[in-house]
Amino acid sequence: MSTLTQPSSSQTGVDRAQRIEDALSLIAPKWTTWVVQTLAQARQPMQVREIARQLPFVSEQLVGKRLAQMHANRLVTRGADFRAPYQLSEFSTSLAPVHQALANWSHDHLQLLPGGVAVAERVEDAVRRLNLRHTTAVIQALDAGPLRVVRIGEVVGLDDPYTHQRLVRLTADGLVTRTGPRHGDPYTLTAAGRALGPVYAAVEHWTAPTAAALPAATPTPAVIRTRSALPARPDGIRTAAALRRSPTAPSGLFSHAPAPQPRVPATITAQSAPARNR
Repeated sequence: MSTLTQPSSSQTGVDRAQRIEDALSLIAPKWTTWVVQTLAQARQPMQVREIARQLPFVSEQLVGKRLAQMHANRLVTRGADFRAPYQLSEFSTSLAPVHQALANWSHDHLQLLPGGVAVAERVEDAVRRLNLRHTTAVIQALDAGPLRVVRIGEVVGLDDPYTHQRLVRLTADGLVTRTGPRHGDPYTLTAAGRALGPVYAAVEHWTAPTAAALPAATPTPAVIRTRSALPARPDGIRTAAALRRSPTAPSGLFSHAPAPQPRVPATITAQSAPARNR
């Protein structure tokens, strides 16, 4: 087993879950994937207006705001002059396997998107389902088998109302389901939830070289709310303690070695405009 798939003694399950959510939060803001793939296809620095010209369904102002946030999160770089063009950072150029894993998972396991949807749209929809705080920890807990709401809260370190709220969202997103019709019946992962191993492996592999210096996502309140990469809170401490005590802490979802993935065909991103009602 590689060091990627086997945590050290100082790395708890919640540490890995939080690191994955922090990484996903960097690419979660809407249009981030579209901008990354536009720059990747151009293979040269681009001005804001040039990027916006390639994304006619996004305003130039919004493209500028997104690029500023991506610059703060080290996904793009530029010269000292505020008029200097943007280009992908080394951190961002290695995103292709993550995009491919997310797109493959969406295509194979989510029936909520129509066929012919662009790769970038599939990636952003998939990240929207996965990046909310404590989502990865809940999925990790359920990977060991069906659990009731109270037990999930104990394992993840959350109170019952918050646990229920997260499970409602995960159910709506097609990742978990109840094992029976009664209110107290346990929850379990759906086929889509059980298939997340390659996605998590790709995200961990992407962040592994720079995990210690992983930037916290910088939210842009007027455009998007980023719920991951928050400062450590007492519930995080409780989560770590609960996972250390729980026999369900080791998770099969985190035991997949990252298989080599082909680069996302960037030309696909220009062939299909995203839904406008997001």
